[in-house]
Amino acid sequence: MYPQATENKTESIVIRLSEMVVYPESRTKFLADKDTGQILLSMMENEETAYAVGLTMKSGASLSEISEESLYRTGNLLEIRSIMPADKGFLVSARSVQRVKAVSLYQKDKMFFTTYEEVPDINDIDEKLQEEIVKDIKRTIHEISERFKSSEAFTKPIDSMTSVDQIMGYVMPFISIELADKQDLLETTSVRERYLTFLYVLTNHKENINIQMEVAKKVAEKVNRSHREAMLREQLKVIQEELHEFDGPASGEDNYRERIESSGMPDDVKKKALSELKKLETGGHNNPENHVIRNYLDLLLDLPWEVTEKKSIDIEQAREVLESNHNGLEKVKERIIQHLAVMKLKHEKQGSILLFTGPPGTGKTSLGRSIADALGREYVRVSLGGVRDEAEIRGHRRTYIGAMPGRIVQGIRKAGTKNPVFILDEIDKLSSSYSGDPASALLEVLDPEQNNTFSDHYLEVPYDLSEVLFIATANSLASIPGPLRDRLEIIEISGYTKNEKLAIAKDHLLPLILEEHGLDEDKLRIDDDALKLMIDRYTREAGVRGLKKQLARAARFVSERIVSGNVELPYTIKEDMLKEVLGKELVRQDDARKEHVPGVVTGLAWTPVGGDILFIEGTFMPGKGKLTLTGQLGDVMKESAQISLSLARSRLAGSADTFDFAESDIHIHVPSGATPKDGPSAGVTLFTAVTSLITGRTVDPKLAMTGEITLSGAVLPVGGIKEKVLAAHRAGIKKVILPKENERDLEDVPEDVRKELRFIPVETIEEVLKEALDIDLHRPVVSYTGHNMASAGSV
Repeated sequence: MYPQATENKTESIVIRLSEMVVYPESRTKFLADKDTGQILLSMMENEETAYAVGLTMKSGASLSEISEESLYRTGNLLEIRSIMPADKGFLVSARSVQRVKAVSLYQKDKMFFTTYEEVPDINDIDEKLQEEIVKDIKRTIHEISERFKSSEAFTKPIDSMTSVDQIMGYVMPFISIELADKQDLLETTSVRERYLTFLYVLTNHKENINIQMEVAKKVAEKVNRSHREAMLREQLKVIQEELHEFDGPASGEDNYRERIESSGMPDDVKKKALSELKKLETGGHNNPENHVIRNYLDLLLDLPWEVTEKKSIDIEQAREVLESNHNGLEKVKERIIQHLAVMKLKHEKQGSILLFTGPPGTGKTSLGRSIADALGREYVRVSLGGVRDEAEIRGHRRTYIGAMPGRIVQGIRKAGTKNPVFILDEIDKLSSSYSGDPASALLEVLDPEQNNTFSDHYLEVPYDLSEVLFIATANSLASIPGPLRDRLEIIEISGYTKNEKLAIAKDHLLPLILEEHGLDEDKLRIDDDALKLMIDRYTREAGVRGLKKQLARAARFVSERIVSGNVELPYTIKEDMLKEVLGKELVRQDDARKEHVPGVVTGLAWTPVGGDILFIEGTFMPGKGKLTLTGQLGDVMKESAQISLSLARSRLAGSADTFDFAESDIHIHVPSGATPKDGPSAGVTLFTAVTSLITGRTVDPKLAMTGEITLSGAVLPVGGIKEKVLAAHRAGIKKVILPKENERDLEDVPEDVRKELRFIPVETIEEVLKEALDIDLHRPVVSYTGHNMASAGSV
């Protein structure tokens, strides 16, 4: 038979209490499992009074996996008053008799038993203080109860209680604090400390309730105020409608209808607008879609559907505007004039879209603004750099939250006219992602055969873009997809010569910089010689953006001097003052090498920011015929180097002097090793460098070359001739070897540059060697020193 607990025994069954703590001198009810309930029933039948020890389970403990460590050791000796069957167990009513501590806890047949000992209080409080605490506790409980309905029913039993422990046992089940804190309160043996802690818990609970009530009150007041204002607005609207009194212009649905009728929309668009207006009228004022419909109708009404004013294109005026705003770029300006002439003959229905491509700072975007000024049209610019979402072009569907029209429609809306000059800047910087390909979305925008019915997802009706003059800009054509590039009329802007940069600086950049810095010609002047030196020694670029920065730097220097008051006006910057004003020189005027060294040849390269020169250096050493290439060369350039070596070996194999390729390793390096380089146009330069190395002959440092070679020795044409020639001119080169088929491209080079350079067109590598190294392959090849080629020194 299971042991039972009586007042004279110290052994008892354990009742596991879940999420509750029982305090002495209090009554409680709890649900016991079936096994525990059967034992308690048996005890009540056999004993006059049944007792059990109630221990609280720790937070997180599971009834199915309970252990001795899952129970607190301090609990209460409970007198079982009644027990009744219930769902999943028995409902037990008990009274707490005495606080006890479990001495030894053990488990038997899934039940827990314990021997216990009483835990008496330490009575360290006088009667007067106890009475004061009881009064404070009751007053605090009344203050809390007043916040709730039926408070009298709750506080009435408390008024008759004289013991703090009784009140504690009655109130604590309703206080929301951590289970561990409730257990700590039970385990506190100091009467004074336990009573004061209980009072603190009540006071803290009261403050929390006050805060919650204040927040709830403010929320309710705000909601009621909003509702009241909405009701008053509706009443005011009805009163104004009855009295036919309105503040300001007509508003509401009637105004929408009038604006739609007078907007000049095409019939299909007007039908769509009236359909949306009907939804607005029938949906009521509380329709959640009202703001979406209103935004859509506002867009339709803001878009221009008719060309309000068509100005005739004045070709002479356009020519004057372009000439006054831009120096140089003669072929570019002539191509623009031709395009405008076609538009005039076709009544402004342009048949192609312009694409200005060239290095940064060459005036691509400003050319677009000049065209707008020449035509007298509105100017709109949209930057496409970094755009990777198709919705940026076509817009979002109105079913999405926060939907907006695409950038094209937004630009037309901003312009307020149907035929603006629309600049699509940085079209080569588009990218694709999981959100779609914006470059593909531009196909419809920039195709003259399709853009008269452009479809924006947000607009949902076709819009005619055929009146818009689209002008795109790009730094490079390489990243523009082929289908999109085919729809564009490409106009290349290569760069400016020194004389053109000087004119731009004097006529455009310097006046602009002076205005931006609060200066004028009476305060700052820059000599032409200083400007030329600034162009040569402080900038090296195809455009003029770097030159503008240097001019701004000079303006800041002078501004500081003027403010300090230690300068005479006008302050004139001369050539010998640039080091003081701008600091040390950033680039060298003459990049061409002055020393004559075998194996070193100057080549010409094209880059997205303009032409450039590059040096190809070679050396050889004893080895096994290995070819080493360094300088971050691409696959095409590496193949050109292999072709060059094979071609040199085949062409020089029958010479009187021989170079032992099998016993020598050749190393080719292109400086600026951190910069990737690729392309076939360095073939001629690589071949000349290898031949110079193995013959010991040097190449004139003032000679530069470009061209692709084949294994048969032919020199093939390459691109970017204008940019390469301008780079050679900037670097102080005097002679340029180029493929004969590229001779016609020299027409694009400014005349003043052509006069200062000597061009040598070639068709075969024999002609290259004759000009660069004075080698005639029909005669034995010897070095200038007369030694065998195998004895030539390395670089």
